[in-house]
Amino acid sequence: MTAAAPSSPASNRCYKYYDLLMAAFVTVLLCANLIGASKVCQVGGYTFGAGVLFFPISYLFGDVLTEVYGYARARKVVWSGFAALLFASFMSWTVLAMPPAPGWPHQAAFETVFANTPRIALASLIAYFCGEFCNSYVLAKMKIQTKGRFLWMRTIGSTIVGEGVDSLVFYPLAFLRAPGWTDQQVMAVLVGNYFVKVAWEAVATPLTYRIVNFLKRAEREDYFDTHTDFTPFSLEA
Repeated sequence: MTAAAPSSPASNRCYKYYDLLMAAFVTVLLCANLIGASKVCQVGGYTFGAGVLFFPISYLFGDVLTEVYGYARARKVVWSGFAALLFASFMSWTVLAMPPAPGWPHQAAFETVFANTPRIALASLIAYFCGEFCNSYVLAKMKIQTKGRFLWMRTIGSTIVGEGVDSLVFYPLAFLRAPGWTDQQVMAVLVGNYFVKVAWEAVATPLTYRIVNFLKRAEREDYFDTHTDFTPFSLEA
């Protein structure tokens, strides 16, 4: 692989694919939280939330961003996703609050699908704030400790921590005592989704390797967070 540029805490380089990864991350985050999060599925006796099919992609992006571009640039992407999710929540609340036109029959359907969106969005923001930053922090620190070796160990290990924190925060805040949900369902979905997310990340490891290696060559970057301020409350990259 072509040698990467040395890491620098003051680097202001321009990258070819960073903006595209940011857009993809925000898209996945919005869709996973607004489309799939509310539906409970059961396949072969296994209960899980539909959003789990796509939500782990956001953690894959988080791993790739931290591994290639560093924690600070990954943090900037996460905050972009939060802002997009906040706007989507506000928009859904506004649309539902507006009185429907006489004879328009779909208000109840919209309320069924999007009525929980503000609660889900708030839970997602808090959970993702905790989970994704734990994920990026663990990956960045493990990269330093392993001197850049064992990528699979970093991606899976950070996911075990990040998704664990995310799940423990998100599901109780979003669905506990919500209409149509029992406490048993919330716990079943929490546990079921957690194991699916971790397994998803493990299965995606070959793809993660391909993406990371491609980006490191294309961007000539392999960032080590040796001088990084790991506070989540910053937009500096």
